[in-house]
Parts: sequence; structure tokens; C-alpha cells
Amino acid sequence: MSLLSDLINFNLSECTDKIVAEYIWIGGSGIDIRSKARTVPGPVTDPSKLPKWNYDGSSTGQAPGEDSEVIIYPQAIFKDPFRRGNNILVMCDCYTPFGEPIPTNKRYNAAKIFSHPDVQAEETWYGIEQEYTLLQKTVKWPLGWPTGGYPGPQGPYYCGVGADKAFGRDIVDAHYKACLYAGINISGINGEVMPGQWEFQVGPSVGIAASDEVWIARYILERITEIAGVVLSFDPKPIQGDWNGAGAHTNYSTKSMRKEGGFEVIKKAIAKLGLRHKEHIAAYGEGNERRLTGRHETADINTFKWGVANRGASIRVGRDTEKEGKGYFEDRRPASNMDPYVVTSMIAETTLLGKP
Repeated sequence: MSLLSDLINFNLSECTDKIVAEYIWIGGSGIDIRSKARTVPGPVTDPSKLPKWNYDGSSTGQAPGEDSEVIIYPQAIFKDPFRRGNNILVMCDCYTPFGEPIPTNKRYNAAKIFSHPDVQAEETWYGIEQEYTLLQKTVKWPLGWPTGGYPGPQGPYYCGVGADKAFGRDIVDAHYKACLYAGINISGINGEVMPGQWEFQVGPSVGIAASDEVWIARYILERITEIAGVVLSFDPKPIQGDWNGAGAHTNYSTKSMRKEGGFEVIKKAIAKLGLRHKEHIAAYGEGNERRLTGRHETADINTFKWGVANRGASIRVGRDTEKEGKGYFEDRRPASNMDPYVVTSMIAETTLLGKP
């Protein structure tokens, strides 16, 4: 095993200028992550310098067998925390051989929205709070829970410390450091209300970069849990009953919101979000109705309301924003399995581009 470890950690830069580029894309379910590697001349920092590639879309639920080729376009580059050196992770999106985005390519439309002059002028900032649950591999039951049984009630686990409160911290900390190495703007981590559940935060990041970073952070977490023999779940309500669900609260501000008088801009933006509540809910993740019940720090899925420091609201405004009269707000509706390309671009579209 020591030889295997030596080979895994081999520094390629000592013997070749070639690097390994891990191409990463979103699979047919819209939440599964796929990847494969290729050798390219290095180093590379500009995704436009990388070649397009292809994969078998019939094996990912994205193309029929008789016309299975899907083309992946490199869009963003990150340092590879697994291979290290000059090796890279490459976030890609997916197209037909004729250059048309396939239906699961949500990045394409998001890029159009974020390139709109009215959106670019407002320098949209996002901070995304990604919650997730760690599951035991053999039984698909939360890490630290007795097999087929339940731990003590919620209360001591949120930001808890100790062997009977925090389960999987080694995975969480490894992920935190790997994201920092990769160049992701990860801003923190914490244990969540339900034991075995954790959260990491990405941002503030501008425009579409926030979504690229969340997807790569998810990929890195999947790889680390793979190594640890633990299953990663983004289910918005992994355990029924008196247990918190998992969301992806999305914090948002524009240049106008961050200036003096920005609180009034925030109020107008929230009003626009309320008018499209049903459309946003439909795009905010599968199974979200199991989470947005009006309990466990959520607003009911059919109700739109906002409030200051209210974690039972659809939109929460912080006390600091209220006090300073400017800042940001938090959309608490997105589920943990949401597509950040969809959520971030939809918020920008609704608040900045006159929809409705």
C-alpha cells in the first residue's frame, strides 16, 4: 500500500510538462456529477485554451443510444487538490454535436442572464449555504446514528463539539481545506441542527462564478466521501419526522443594495420575488415540499413572506442590513439539491430584468 500511496502522490512536474485535466459535468438527473480525465500540455489557466471533449450521453441519461455523443465545453478551471501540482479540475457544460445546449445544461441560460448589461452593471454577489447529510454506506442512515434507531432530539448538535454531537468532522475539515486549495471562495463550515448534517458556505462570489464554485465544491465533497466510504446526500428531507431538512440558502445583493438607501432597493426586489413565488419554488429543487412545511426554520411552500431576522420566512433580512439601511437578503427557499445556475440566475432575472 505504501507504493500505491507513493504513486498516487507522485509529483508529475518532476518528469513532464504534461498535466492531468479532470473534466467535470452535470449528469442527466441534474444533480449527479460525472467526470473523466485527460492528459494535456501544461500549465493551463485559461479554459478557452483547453480542447472540447465528448462522452457517451446514453450512459448518463442525456442522449439516445443511436446518437449518444455529447460535447463538453471547458468553462472554469480550479486547482486539483487530489493530484496537486499543476493538475486541474475543469467545470464544463454540455452541448449537442451541432453546438446546441442540451436540456440539462442550465449554465448556458444562466450565462446569458449574467452577461446582460443591466445585470453586469449591478455586480451581483452571492453567498450560498450548502447543507448536506453524511450517510453510512451500508445502511444509508445518517452518520453517527444507531443503525435503525435515532439519536437524542435536536438541540446539542448545531455547531456542536464532541464525539456524541459531531459526526464526520474529519470529512468536513478535509473538504474545507481542499476547496481553499482549489481556489474556491469557501467562506466557512458548521455542523447543522440534525446530527450527521453539515453545511459549507461559498461566497461572496460574483455572477456565474458562484455557481461554478458550488458545483466544484460538491464534486470535491463527493470525492472525499468516496475515499472515506461515506455516502453524500443532498436530499432536502433525508429523515422524516421532527428533524430539520437540508437547504441551500442563497444570500444576494446588488451594487444598488450595497449603497446608501439600499434597504429600499432590497424591499422592491423582495416584492418582485413574491410575485413569482410559484415559479421560483418550481425551480428550487426536487422534493422541496417535504422540507418547506412551516416548521424546522422554514416557511410553508405555498406562502411567501419576508422578515427581519426571521428564519421562518421565505426571505430573511439581517439585523445589520436593517440597521445600516443597506446590505443583502437571504432567500431561504432553495433546497439542498437545487441547481445553483438556475437559482442564482433566476434571482437576478426576477429582481433586475423586469420579470414579471
